[in-house]
Amino acid sequence: MRMQDQNRLFAPLHGLMARPLASYYLLLSAVGLLLCIGLVMVFSATMVESYAREGNAFAVIVQQATWAAIGLVAFWVAQRLPVRTYRSLARPMLVLSLVLGLILVLIPYAGQSAAVSTYDRWIYIGPIQLQPSEIAKFALLLWAADILVKAGPRLGSWRDLAVPLFPIAGVLMVLVGYSDLGTMLIMVLMFLAMLFTAGVRLRIITGLLTLAFVGSVFLIFAASRRMERILSFRNPEEYQDTWGWQAIQGYYAISDGGWFGVGLGESRQKWEWLPNGHNDFIFALIAEELGVFGCLVVLGLFCIVIYAGFRIARRVEDPFRRVVASGCTVWLTGQTVINIGGVIGLLPITGVPLPFISDGGTALVMVLAAVGMLASFARAEPDAARALRARNPSRLTRLLWAPLPPLPREPGSSRTGGPSQRSTPGQKTTSRRRSDAKK
Repeated sequence: MRMQDQNRLFAPLHGLMARPLASYYLLLSAVGLLLCIGLVMVFSATMVESYAREGNAFAVIVQQATWAAIGLVAFWVAQRLPVRTYRSLARPMLVLSLVLGLILVLIPYAGQSAAVSTYDRWIYIGPIQLQPSEIAKFALLLWAADILVKAGPRLGSWRDLAVPLFPIAGVLMVLVGYSDLGTMLIMVLMFLAMLFTAGVRLRIITGLLTLAFVGSVFLIFAASRRMERILSFRNPEEYQDTWGWQAIQGYYAISDGGWFGVGLGESRQKWEWLPNGHNDFIFALIAEELGVFGCLVVLGLFCIVIYAGFRIARRVEDPFRRVVASGCTVWLTGQTVINIGGVIGLLPITGVPLPFISDGGTALVMVLAAVGMLASFARAEPDAARALRARNPSRLTRLLWAPLPPLPREPGSSRTGGPSQRSTPGQKTTSRRRSDAKK
């Protein structure tokens, strides 16, 4: 009886998950809710400082909403692009990332009023502010997947992968890690996940993981601020006036929230107590204002996004889509874990933003573009592609939202002739009308 009751209880859920477009709708709904929560929390975290600095409490949230609108356009464009376009964009984006990384390393800080200037992780081109590390993640994702798919059966050979994959990927990660170690660690995890998905031998992955660990230790010792963060991570109370201040204030915010929080907009830590409460420590403000319940909602939505990403990677047939989907999902997973782990004290603070929620233009646009790409892959799942073709949407719908994905290759179809296509009900009716007209 208990087993039968459980089956009856979860039967509606199993029915929903068995639908052809379940991955697509799971991804869109979870990301949409996270984006809305992010805009609300950014406004709550910045309204006091914005009013004190500019006399307008809406100054920062208007800017963030503008970036969110640009990100939604990037999402719309990304879900319309075919695989061949992503593969053709891989090399130009890689070159752009290398150039931006060199600019960040070689051009000294010259003040934000200069035509081109740099500061820590940012490049200022007039009024435009760019974070090259966010572009580098997307570039490495596409370029490495393209190289791995082209390698095909040669994936088991270290020599065939060493040129050009490993050296160029290593240079890009070093350029990013020089100024942003946290993002470099995310790129390492994403790169290793793509190698594993493509079928690279575990001994090669283990060797690269060891090399990445040694490089990370070197970058930590090369910068005193990173060493201080590591030391303050173990005992933040001993560094409460310097590097431990942010961590301790974040703990205060989490403890004040309790189960249901102090109320939306009622945070006390945002009154110039918690540094970067609108960016990498926004999860602490969520805990303070919305409590444990709000944190669980946010974590649940991230779990849905991660589940949908791995589900897409498992269901798509195209090797490029499979490798990119797994790498993109690990990107979002790693960034979420590193950010939240640093806030709650399980990991050292690295300064990476929380996807979809933290304040930041480049990061938000690039992560929404990545989700748009995942959404296009979800529509290309075999069952989803057949269902969309069977619906036969109007030309206006395809123009305003997304074109129809190609039908999957049917068993017994020739590779040269392409996938055999099943006729939709609308196509059958049209063919009958044409045959009647001929008669």
